[in-house]
Amino acid sequence: MRVKDLPKGDRPRERLMASGAAALADRELLAVLLGSGFRGSSALDLASQVIQHCGDLEALSRSEPHRLLTVPGIGPAKAARVSAAFHLVRRADAWPEREQINSTSDLAHACAPLLRDRAQERLVLVVCDIRGRVLRRVVLSEGGADHTTVPIREVITEVLTAGGAMFGLAHNHPGGSLEPSVADLEATAQLLAAAETVGVRLLDHLIIVDAGWRRIPT
Repeated sequence: MRVKDLPKGDRPRERLMASGAAALADRELLAVLLGSGFRGSSALDLASQVIQHCGDLEALSRSEPHRLLTVPGIGPAKAARVSAAFHLVRRADAWPEREQINSTSDLAHACAPLLRDRAQERLVLVVCDIRGRVLRRVVLSEGGADHTTVPIREVITEVLTAGGAMFGLAHNHPGGSLEPSVADLEATAQLLAAAETVGVRLLDHLIIVDAGWRRIPT
């Protein structure tokens, strides 16, 4: 039976979209990757044949494209697609562990290189996932020698766009003062309220100068 003749709830692609990749068997995941079968064999049939040809999923993950070409129904496009997918997984596994924010000092350490030795005041945003791993670090705004704005809406938009669960902010005072201004205190209060409204967490808002850093009270 062709995959498109199956009930929608049994089709691998539809099941993946509805329930996530973890709900699919190995051959179903491979069938999604292959996209189609050949001459009376469905994508599911072809996926089973590919896994059987290689021996198991581990062997398949290490197979070179030319080996996959010996399976009937696997052409250069399908062989390249499967090989590329497994190679991406190996690259992801080899990628260094993401920087993690577990404390205010971690946040200061992450932001300091972007703020020290600057003649202008700038604002740095660090977005983290639920475990505190850094998803995005960006200079959000830059102003004059003594002031930069805190764009509340842009901050929240950046956090949500990155899929963040929490975030921290830091800005510098080129004059060297660690005292928060009235504007700093007001912006921090507004950020806290905005974060609570959309269900994300404000970790801290810091002032960082060449000589050290200070947390702005919330």
